[in-house]
Amino acid sequence: MKLKFLKDKYFFMGKMQTSASVDEYIATADPQAKKALRDIRRTIKGAAPKAEEVISYQIPGYKYHGMLVFFAAWKNHISLYPAPWSAESLKKEMSAYEGSKGTIKFPLDKAMPLTLIKKMVKYRMKENEMRASLKKQSKK
Repeated sequence: MKLKFLKDKYFFMGKMQTSASVDEYIATADPQAKKALRDIRRTIKGAAPKAEEVISYQIPGYKYHGMLVFFAAWKNHISLYPAPWSAESLKKEMSAYEGSKGTIKFPLDKAMPLTLIKKMVKYRMKENEMRASLKKQSKK
C-alpha cells in the first residue's frame, strides 16, 4: 500500500472501501468514528425523515428534492457536505469549525455539534425545496 505525503499528513493510497449501505459504511469505519457517525446519521434522519438514504461517491448521503447532505469519516474528523457557509443564520456557529466552500469538519476529539448539524440539514432542505419549486414553475 502506498503512502502519499500531503500537508504534513499521511494518507493511504490503496483501494478505497466501497460500502453497499450506510449500515455497512458505519460498521467498517474506524472505531473512534463509529459513535459520531451513528449520531450524525440519527440527527439527519430526524431532521429530514422523508430523505432517502444512499451511498454515493462511496459515502453516506441523503436525497430530498435533490442531494441534501453527505457525511464521511476521516482520520481526525467527520466532514459534512455541502456546508451552507452562505447561511447568515448559521455563520456564527459554523465559524467554530474548519472547512472550505463545500465542507465543514467536526473534530473527532470533541462532541459532535448535533444541534448545528440539524440546523444545517433544515437549511439545506429549504434550499432544495425552493430550487424544486422554481424548477417546477419554470416547466409551466
